[in-house]
Amino acid sequence: MKVIFLKDVKGKGNKGEIKDVPTGYAHNYLFKNNLAEEATPGNVKKLKTQQKKAAANAAEVKQEAEDLKNTLDSIKVEIKAKSGDTGQLFGSITNKQIAEELKKQHKHEVDRRKIELDEPIRTLGTTKVPVKLHPDVTGTITVAVVEE
Repeated sequence: MKVIFLKDVKGKGNKGEIKDVPTGYAHNYLFKNNLAEEATPGNVKKLKTQQKKAAANAAEVKQEAEDLKNTLDSIKVEIKAKSGDTGQLFGSITNKQIAEELKKQHKHEVDRRKIELDEPIRTLGTTKVPVKLHPDVTGTITVAVVEE
């Protein structure tokens, strides 16, 4: 019996796949637990429509990420911090502070978890910080740490 999986079923199929499974398994387990539905022509057509919408939505999200990347590449975020005589900061600049200053200075809201700072910034100067906007799109922000 051909079924369309509504959810991932370990060892059998992933969401959106159309597969042949034994009739008893389909009726007694998959249908009862809303894990799959029968692959009728109407259901297959509905699945294809959903997949087209998902693909269009994914392309739109990626395009928005590309646009934001182009904007972020030209942005310079300035953060003031106290430092000693050698340029070492008292404390450090974290991705949370960078996200807050980016929102404050340039009105762009980026989740702090997307700012990929390997380790906090502990010195004065300019640093290029990568920002993962999408699995395929990574932008860069220039962060300038200046004496307070």
